[in-house]
Amino acid sequence: MKNLLIRYRRFLLTALLFLAAFLTYALNLRNKEHANPVERTVMGITAPVAGSAASATGFFSDIWNNYIDLIDVRRENIELRKSVKRLNARIIADNEAVAANMRLKQLLDLKESIAVPSLAVSVIGEDSSAWFKTLVVDRGSADGLQEGMPVVSIGGVVGRLVKVAPHSSRVLLLTDHASAIAAIVQRSRARGVVRGAGGGRCSLEFTVKDEDVKVGDTVISSGIGGVFPKGLPIGEVTMVKKGEYGVFQTIEVRPLVNIGTLEEALVLVKQRDE
Repeated sequence: MKNLLIRYRRFLLTALLFLAAFLTYALNLRNKEHANPVERTVMGITAPVAGSAASATGFFSDIWNNYIDLIDVRRENIELRKSVKRLNARIIADNEAVAANMRLKQLLDLKESIAVPSLAVSVIGEDSSAWFKTLVVDRGSADGLQEGMPVVSIGGVVGRLVKVAPHSSRVLLLTDHASAIAAIVQRSRARGVVRGAGGGRCSLEFTVKDEDVKVGDTVISSGIGGVFPKGLPIGEVTMVKKGEYGVFQTIEVRPLVNIGTLEEALVLVKQRDE
């Protein structure tokens, strides 16, 4: 008998455990409202583990939800940046269009104020060298332009055409050393020749000492020579110096047109006296 119990002890132990579980279940069916001692023991053992498991599950769930939220926020930020770039580009384009319209309106007003046929041109290039300073415009001989035609813009004289191709032309600026324009001082009618002095400056030469010239005087084209019509603004006198020796004054002139920011101009295709 002892040997039999030893041989089947595992079977008997398993049977006893099943029996205990069955009895526990049967007792629990009779009293569903109150936990029996076994249930209280099991609950006491498993409650902390279940609580820890629930806390861990909630922790990892929060991490996952936060990660998803961060991905969504990052995606929204990328879309917002793209939208801001598009809006900025549109604002810049609109501002540029407004500025261009204002310049073209002023150029149209200038065109109507000059009693000489003219052609609007746009600056498309710049050429600087040790000898010449020129701008390239987008019209040429195919549009009726010829060398020597004067170029003006809002404010006054720009220069004259020196090289004309079928679809582009070069403008020799009034500030270039090779440029010379017959001029007079608008207030006193003192005569002279405006020559380019380089560096964005000009000088009024061959004006005798006896002539009345003051800082702030406006210098305009005299019309002598047949290139520039009479009365076109050229520049403003910034310095007058009368030396003890010599016949002429030393006069510096600042051009009225800002060549560095020039974008559009008018080419006068016919002289006023023609």
